[in-house]
Amino acid sequence: MSQDTTGSTATAAPTTANSPAAAGQASQGDALENLLHEERSFPPSEEFAANAVVTAADYVEADGDRPAFWARQARELLSWSKDFDQALDWSNPPFAKWFVGGEVNAAYNALDRHVENGIGDRVAIFFEGEPGDTRSYTYAELAEEVQKAANAFESLGVAKGDRVAVYLPMIPEAVITMLACARIGAVHSVVFGGFSADALRSRIDDAEAKLVVTADGTYRRGKPSSLKPAVDEALSKPGHGVEHVVVVKRNGEPINWVKGRDHWWNDTVEAAPAQHTAVGHDSEHPLFILYTSGTTGKPKGILHTTGGFLTQTAYTHKAVFDLHPETDVYWCTADVGWVTGHSYVAYAPLINGATQVMYEGTPDSPHQGRWWEIVEKYKVSILYTAPTAIRTFMKWGKDIPAKYDLSSIRVLGTVGEPINPEAWMWYREVIGSNAGKNGEQKDNPAPIVDTWWQTETGAQMIAPLPGVTATKPGSAQVPLPGIAVDVVDELGESVPNGHGGFLVIREPWPSMLRGIWGDPERFKETYWSRFENMYFAGDGAKKDDDGDIWLLGRVDDVMNVSGHRLSTTEIESALVSHPSVAEAAVVGAADETTGQAVVAFVILRGDAANNGDATVQELRNHVGKEIGPIAKPKHILVVPELPKTRSGKIMRRLLKDVAEGREVGDATTLSDPTIMQEIATSLRK
Repeated sequence: MSQDTTGSTATAAPTTANSPAAAGQASQGDALENLLHEERSFPPSEEFAANAVVTAADYVEADGDRPAFWARQARELLSWSKDFDQALDWSNPPFAKWFVGGEVNAAYNALDRHVENGIGDRVAIFFEGEPGDTRSYTYAELAEEVQKAANAFESLGVAKGDRVAVYLPMIPEAVITMLACARIGAVHSVVFGGFSADALRSRIDDAEAKLVVTADGTYRRGKPSSLKPAVDEALSKPGHGVEHVVVVKRNGEPINWVKGRDHWWNDTVEAAPAQHTAVGHDSEHPLFILYTSGTTGKPKGILHTTGGFLTQTAYTHKAVFDLHPETDVYWCTADVGWVTGHSYVAYAPLINGATQVMYEGTPDSPHQGRWWEIVEKYKVSILYTAPTAIRTFMKWGKDIPAKYDLSSIRVLGTVGEPINPEAWMWYREVIGSNAGKNGEQKDNPAPIVDTWWQTETGAQMIAPLPGVTATKPGSAQVPLPGIAVDVVDELGESVPNGHGGFLVIREPWPSMLRGIWGDPERFKETYWSRFENMYFAGDGAKKDDDGDIWLLGRVDDVMNVSGHRLSTTEIESALVSHPSVAEAAVVGAADETTGQAVVAFVILRGDAANNGDATVQELRNHVGKEIGPIAKPKHILVVPELPKTRSGKIMRRLLKDVAEGREVGDATTLSDPTIMQEIATSLRK
């Protein structure tokens, strides 16, 4: 694999700390040890920097007065039906109010104003269905569809403040539904289409939804898959407040029909009038509730409001992806069931007048080059996806994307979890350097923006600016302009450069969650109780010697090995840096001698040989060389796949069950529930 070193200030592989140094850091009270060091760096090309939408001046302005900086963004990026009097009201922490007194309509800002401003003929969405069917919507066409949906929902009794549950696949009707709700001031609660009937019902009940919008089904890996039966099951027991169910006909699967309750989309939305007046809603009016996945007990509904969410998502979308809406074609691969699909599919791209791609299916249907085929077809210039997808492509091999012309790509983004340096470099070299299907290479590969944020933060918080930042493989790097992020020790004091700790946010930000739906005490306890006046949601991080931030995963996943607090993320990165490894998951298992032992599960690349014990020993030694003997896994198991949710998150809890010899817990939320049986069987061999 050739490596482009244009502008690189470093060696071709990460250098690492030895364990005595790490032990010394631990003695200084680090909450997390800083083991893995990365010295490669890639500054933006002169041409990219010269044409960048956002420059270093934004950092200077924001540092001078953060609320004033965000007030300027709010007025420049949005059209307000009533201007606001105050940028930030923080008189009752942790409950923030942004752009106080202002009124704004999300759907008007996403659609109508673009039509009024003369770009109604610009394509808003190119939709690609998994079977290969396509649709496209201009801004004028999408505005008309949203107005019809708003009228249809109102005719079914939905009014401002009511909650609407959305249980749809990645089809345009999902975005149309969300924007129609926002238009009338109804609060949408999107539930990922992979969730069970029980999960759907608990969210319907918690939000007290009165309308559900769903589809007969979708397509998954070439086969039709049903959705409507889960809605029927969820609503089968009395006690809910759902009055109507609107059903999109997507795949023609046979469904049950409840007369008077169920309505076909075509009979209600398509038949509705195409004129609907958008009125302004208070800046703090609820926009949506999104339930965090994997919660036990009572669902945790994250509440976002309108003005601050729209402002920060629009600004970060423009700044982090260097968006030129007149010429870029943007593709975020996230499902609308997750926050990334809210912020960077349904809202920010449309607020910014961008053209985007929506894809319904999986990366390997009908073949493993499907994504690159889409990039080539639509000339995608900005691609935003998850590290788990990148590592999957690594496993399949670089020869697959090499068959496609990816020369249109000029910015690459990652989201969802920390990205291993090796996966980052593969993304740069194989995707970002591709200038044609005959092996042509770009002089300057597309910059990579690794973004850290959460359902709760609403928008990106830490990320490089591609025209400003010298990017480092694996690091989200610096807080965005207007964001006050820090890494602190157990006492809440800032850690010096070169040390690890807890990732906190020290000041309010516009797109922050406004609470947990119906439970303000739980909001305070969950996010604001660990450190005084600081938001903390459970992530560990370190500052490198330059002060750049590296995410180390959940502090719940930290292992205590012989008194050393080790991050699973760093050991996983060390494993993936071996040329045979495509993906790795690490857990700490109880150990009588060391307290906890490192247990690793690895997937080998497609062209790598598994030589049994020899491969395991080679990987153990590699980790010892990369980050010190203390981090060497006690056990390494080569597996065909890892247990992942449908969103790509690795379920380490299940791996811990296997590593400690317990019966595996509930695996129903996995994309492939059978994988745990395979892993358990191979461990017993």
